[in-house]
Amino acid sequence: MEALRATYGSESSDDGDDDGEIPINRVECMKVSSLPPPPSDLLKAPNFSASRTGRIRSFPHIEGNYALHVYIPVLIPPTVREKLMIYVKRLASVVPSLYVVDADIPLSELSKDDENFENVLLGREFHISLGRTVPIQVHQIDSIVAMLRQKFVSQRRYFIELSKWDVFVNDEQTRSFLSLEVLGRGLSEIRKQINLVDYVYKLHGLPEFYKNPRPHISLLWALGNISEKLKKNVEELDTSRNNARNSGPIFFCKFNSIECKIGKKSYTICKSLDG
Repeated sequence: MEALRATYGSESSDDGDDDGEIPINRVECMKVSSLPPPPSDLLKAPNFSASRTGRIRSFPHIEGNYALHVYIPVLIPPTVREKLMIYVKRLASVVPSLYVVDADIPLSELSKDDENFENVLLGREFHISLGRTVPIQVHQIDSIVAMLRQKFVSQRRYFIELSKWDVFVNDEQTRSFLSLEVLGRGLSEIRKQINLVDYVYKLHGLPEFYKNPRPHISLLWALGNISEKLKKNVEELDTSRNNARNSGPIFFCKFNSIECKIGKKSYTICKSLDG
């Protein structure tokens, strides 16, 4: 089991900064029968653990499970970051309990330094999820990666239009997210890619994505379901933005690749053929 931890990182975790591509033949075939039996305490009702910020896991922490996440990487163009900073700062002034997604840093701490604010909040990689983040077992890893690569063997580049601020809440109602939603260009292509991921998930007994997917990137989060409060303030800011004749898309980006993260390891599933 120590060897598995060294290969894939902490179980049931999607944290970590090791994003190097791992070839599919890197992991040697491991016989499930050679693994030691699970500790008896794993047979008890699982405890959902919380982080230091009070976040609750979406699924229980079980030894031998690894979090699977399939997504499109997105980078926000430097040319639009200043406008986004202004918008987010205005929102933070009325909703002070916001955190930066993934970094888990209070937005109030970042707002004191514009350069740091831009780099930490907007200068990193975001993702458009193509499937649910779910726990899988080690013997499923090679099969899932191989099938995803087979399904996405020929993907062409296309533009993605992020046009609308909106609020999403996780299934457990424990977190609210301020996000930019994909509308218009790129939406049909992403939904087709979601269907391909669903096919692979279904063959492995994993839950499929939402019936009416709304692709998006999330920038900020807050504890609990505060969607009504966030939506009210988002609508007010959107009204100001539209009155200033800025009603077009917030920004465009290009689809270049699909990544799959399992535990702390990342796999490149595909790159666009014309990329």
